[in-house]
Formats: sequence, structure tokens, C-alpha cells
Amino acid sequence: MEIKEVKEQHTLMKRFTTPVGELSNVMGTVYGEIAAHMQQHGIPFAGPPFALYHNMDMEALDMEIGFPVLNAVEGSGEVKAGKIPGGKVATTIHAGPYSTMEETYTRLMGFVDEKKLTVTEWMYETYLNSPEEVPEAELRTEVFLPIAE
Repeated sequence: MEIKEVKEQHTLMKRFTTPVGELSNVMGTVYGEIAAHMQQHGIPFAGPPFALYHNMDMEALDMEIGFPVLNAVEGSGEVKAGKIPGGKVATTIHAGPYSTMEETYTRLMGFVDEKKLTVTEWMYETYLNSPEEVPEAELRTEVFLPIAE
């Protein structure tokens, strides 16, 4: 666990609300829509896919998911241009299945409390590999808690 400075990232994303139980079904479809838009318009990927959570309401997660891009680009339809703000974050790598992410968040929040930091209401994750490519035990997800200034 560490505190580091991250740069603002331009993104192409889609924002939606979903119950946590539907998340795995929805995410694959939405990532596919955004990737198709990027391919159709010749927009290169500039990093791993992300999910940004605007709340932690497990019945109605307000979130955006997408891909970083090198520069501001235009979306179309429900695929929109977005940004992940830069600044200081508390971060760690979660290793293993997504179903155990809560443990990593609990440890990271303990780190934040220990350091007496205040974090924003929103947080995000980047997916360093895919369950389509590696076994669940080898999944790597970087978790970011932005620090409120």
C-alpha cells in the first residue's frame, strides 16, 4: 500500500447504474461496446480498462467504465469522453478473484485511516489482466482511493 501522485487520464467511457449482482454481465458488454467504438474510429488504447465507482450502493452502483486514451476524443451515443482526475491517491494491488476485493478495500481503508487521510466519495480500479486470459487466482487489480485535498 502506498500513496502516490497520478496524472489525469482522458478516457472513453460509459456511465450507468446497476446492482452489484449484475456487474460481471454488464461490464463485459459495455467494454465490448467501447472497444468497438475505439476500433471503428482508430483510437488506440492508452492503458488497462478501468471502473470508476461514484457510490457504493450495492443495489444501484453508479459507475463508469472504459479505457484510457492518449488525448481527448469524441464519443458517440452512450460512449462518452471522460477523465479520471489526477492527484494523490492511496493505492494497492489486489491479487486474486474479484469476489475477494472487499478484503483489499478493507485493508486499504485501514491504511488510509492509519495515515489520517480523507478520501473522496468516488474510487476506481484498473484491471491489469483479464479473467479471459488468466486463472482467477492470478488476476491483478489496482485499487485507487483519491485523497481529498
